[in-house]
Amino acid sequence: MRHLILGAMLCAGLGIGSPAQAQAVDPQLTSPITTFLAAFNKGDIAAAAATHAAGADLVIIDEVSPYMWRGAKAFMSWVADLERNDKARGITDQKVTLAAVTRVETDGAWAYVVVPSDYTFKEKGVPMRERAQMTFALKKETSGWSIHGWTWTGPRAQKASGAAAAK
Repeated sequence: MRHLILGAMLCAGLGIGSPAQAQAVDPQLTSPITTFLAAFNKGDIAAAAATHAAGADLVIIDEVSPYMWRGAKAFMSWVADLERNDKARGITDQKVTLAAVTRVETDGAWAYVVVPSDYTFKEKGVPMRERAQMTFALKKETSGWSIHGWTWTGPRAQKASGAAAAK
């Protein structure tokens, strides 16, 4: 995932993908996820950060070095490292599209949400595509659900072909 990667997803509010694999999800639970990605896609880092917990328990795991960020400043540190990585590798035109949620576990106070993801970008002008999953840990706060952690998991990007290359 790269700078401004997380975005333009939300096709039907996390609704692309096979209905056979999708799981019905309370929209209040997915709201911070969709808000995060929409804001990040627009470059609104402050709005994206606001969907995340600001405490010591925030954890982000991603494929960019140093691969893990923790604590109240985890989100902003991740953004800075992502921007450095993207600039060094010549990555542009980032876009993440999420499919329908495939798994939700919740006890009412905490939640675990798994969402297949499709990341497209250009690396030195070459269209690339990476299929992966995002897994979120959320906590219900007095103001609603907030993201307390997430991971990006999947194989390395490949040269895009067909419709993915045209994006």
